Amino acid sequence: MKRLALIFSLFLTTPAFAGEITHKIVDSVQLGVQGAAIQSNRVGAQYTVSGTNINVTTLGGVGGAGSYDINTNGAAFTFSESSITADSVVTTQSAANGTIGSPNLYSDSTTQLGGSAGSLAGTLSPTGVPTITAGGPGSTGTAQRTVELSVFK
Repeated sequence: MKRLALIFSLFLTTPAFAGEITHKIVDSVQLGVQGAAIQSNRVGAQYTVSGTNINVTTLGGVGGAGSYDINTNGAAFTFSESSITADSVVTTQSAANGTIGSPNLYSDSTTQLGGSAGSLAGTLSPTGVPTITAGGPGSTGTAQRTVELSVFK
């Protein structure tokens, strides 16, 4: 019986497990060139007039200046008049091949030129670290090497 128990105990024991060792290297290169952009905001009409010792004969407006007189001759006065004409509403815009040849610009516009690839390049090497060659203005490049070593995962 002791021999039988000894034989069964050999079958029930688990062997020693060393686990797994993994080693992973990932190389990547990302290149980009900034595109052109235009941001344009339409400005509305505005008319402002202010002053002291001023008599309004005809109030101006968005279309033009008004007529004003001094209330008391020889007395001090202040006067200010300003007008901003509204932008016309643009209802159509044409584009061809992903480019707007003649963009409609409003009064408040910001234009950004597109980048130039120039000599922008990236290289992956099986034996070394990835490399980037600088490009023109507005270009970006990112090279990355990730090394992972896992023991007993």
